[in-house]
Amino acid sequence: MEYIDKEFCLEVWGPMACFTRPELKVERVSYDVITPSAARAIFEAIFWKPAIHWQVTKIEMLNPIKWTSVRRNEVGAVASKNPIFIEDKRQQKNTLCLKDVRYRIWAKLEFIPVRKRKGEQPSLFDETAHPDENPAKYNAMFERRASKGQCFNQPYLGTRECSCSFRLVNPETEELDAPISENRDLGIMLYDMDFEHNLKNPPAMFYRAQMENGVINVPPKDSEEILR
Repeated sequence: MEYIDKEFCLEVWGPMACFTRPELKVERVSYDVITPSAARAIFEAIFWKPAIHWQVTKIEMLNPIKWTSVRRNEVGAVASKNPIFIEDKRQQKNTLCLKDVRYRIWAKLEFIPVRKRKGEQPSLFDETAHPDENPAKYNAMFERRASKGQCFNQPYLGTRECSCSFRLVNPETEELDAPISENRDLGIMLYDMDFEHNLKNPPAMFYRAQMENGVINVPPKDSEEILR
């Protein structure tokens, strides 16, 4: 049976954000904008089940890109059986992050039929055997949770110390603020991790991000635009 994936919209904002570039490991440096994987994680923090997958489709910039720098002390050792003398292991690290961010994120709730989750052909899906398995149920659950501000864990913008607020947007009844008027080639950006083919050590996927009038269109994960 065919289903139409429903698209939802969230407005998210926070005082700070850091979407760390993987090529810079010693000093943390953020991408200019939120990555699709970080956007997906916000939707999953509100609602996730094995029967669904979130596919981010569009990111709209509502605030201009602004930067700030944070220097802090960190412990350069892993806790083990031996105690750590902090004064010997203390390191100063600098983080170049974003400040005063606000995004409007669009994502589709993709329903995964039971038999497809078990590795069988999706055409073998039997509604009579699983009457409660339908996308309408999950769509309603997400709308209810997001409209009430409920989440399984606190959503964050890249790193856990950069927590964010969110609200569900209804584009049919609301007058939406226009994105910023800016075009920018954001270069090669982290898309997501390929958990579908390797759960233990998933490889990274990248894509070329282009911002046009404050809007970044995100390709689907099986698109030729995805670099593996």
